[in-house]
Amino acid sequence: MTQAKSGRRTGNLFFAFAPWIIFDIIAGPSTWEYAALAGLVAAVVLNLPDIRRGSFKVLEIAGIAFFAVLSVLALFLDRQDLLWLERYAQVLSSGVIAVVALGSLAFVPFTEQYARETTPREVWGSPVFRHVNRVLTLVWGGVFVATALLGLLAVHTSSGSDWYNWIIPVVLLVLAVRFTERYPEQVRERSLAARGAP
Repeated sequence: MTQAKSGRRTGNLFFAFAPWIIFDIIAGPSTWEYAALAGLVAAVVLNLPDIRRGSFKVLEIAGIAFFAVLSVLALFLDRQDLLWLERYAQVLSSGVIAVVALGSLAFVPFTEQYARETTPREVWGSPVFRHVNRVLTLVWGGVFVATALLGLLAVHTSSGSDWYNWIIPVVLLVLAVRFTERYPEQVRERSLAARGAP
């Protein structure tokens, strides 16, 4: 896989995560309703080309459903009934992504849906392609499990919330992006070397 292809891979994943990132940035005790609406709008707008083509990706559909449910709750339930959501909105969003990512391993790893857009069809069934996407999906799922746990820690501790809510999660996301850019090429090079290819 060329550098350009790996760049497109992470670019496509960034667009998939963008609604969730927007939600996490905006969400707070008094702003989560607006964050949910912003996430829903972003999820629909960013995924409209795929939806028009009839290409449905599990992370995108989960995002639209998640933000739609939050928006409906914000409209029809009163504030007192939603205090738990105000408190755990960011934890919940990270937890949902983790469940979707890790759950996709039972069917098609969610990263594979994006990788297919930059990889020839004849490669899709290869053991290397499947292995790479299982590893990438595990990494992203692990990052969001960690982010959810860090968010939970932030809710229940009086100090260090910036570290738990922002600094460590951002570092984890950057590391996951770097890994996503480099790992497929490293596996490809090892595979070619094992076969004695130039």
